[in-house]
Amino acid sequence: MKTKLSLPTASSTFERIKRVQPSGAECWCGRDFARVLGYTDYRNFETVIEKACAACLNSGQRVEDHFVEITEMIEIGKGGQRAVKTVIMSRYACYLVIQNADPTKPLVALGQTYFAVQTRRQELADDEALKEDRMRLVLRAEMKQHNKKLAGAARQVGVIQPLDYAIFMDHGYRGLYGGLGMRDVHQRKRLKPREQILDHMGSAELAANLFRTTQAEEKLRRENVDSKDAANRIHNEVGRKVRKTIHELGGTMPENLPAAESIRKVEGREKKRLNGNQKKLSGDKSVLE
Repeated sequence: MKTKLSLPTASSTFERIKRVQPSGAECWCGRDFARVLGYTDYRNFETVIEKACAACLNSGQRVEDHFVEITEMIEIGKGGQRAVKTVIMSRYACYLVIQNADPTKPLVALGQTYFAVQTRRQELADDEALKEDRMRLVLRAEMKQHNKKLAGAARQVGVIQPLDYAIFMDHGYRGLYGGLGMRDVHQRKRLKPREQILDHMGSAELAANLFRTTQAEEKLRRENVDSKDAANRIHNEVGRKVRKTIHELGGTMPENLPAAESIRKVEGREKKRLNGNQKKLSGDKSVLE
């Protein structure tokens, strides 16, 4: 009776050779990839990579974002090493490579399914990340505008000096953050001295602070506030009510939310994306003309 040989699962095989860069990005080495697929001569695999790069370009992606040529040292026996050229590939690059690989090789068919599923998962995750980035940009811009309005409302009731305004703002934070002042929140989020709290808030935390800011401004303008102490009390009261609402809705308290990536990096990434889209549209227009 013949014993049927079982192939390793695609998941275990491709996850085993996966590399993780210092930034946290996942990638695969071309030579590792060729070996597990069964390419004994790397030169044959380079032809597959060329086809994958062409497919990447045709899909509107930047090839250099997914295929990066490097030189690595490999063992050649007796402790010796030799420099060889290879390519570092993103998950999307692996998907394109596997689509252009020899379909008669056993792991190729399994790999096609694996990277199709994994690439789709990554696309969905990227979509969510893009939505979060855009939401943060909108809310942060709103915060800038409404903080100015809140400062104006506070100024009308006597909160004029920088120290007075800092105390006024601290009262609002203490109400919303369960007694934690601005400095406490800054430390809890493990931010660097020059990093601003608002620049490292996710969309949920920004929304809570925007609600605090707008409601405090309206309440100051609506009520006959005649002192700095009264303004501080109102700001703290509004913060506590926003916190109570979050609790009643089953949300995470703002002090327990993790610090987000700097909004400056998000702005740079969004600007780069928009410029890329603009260039693509310009290219499409020239082709049509």
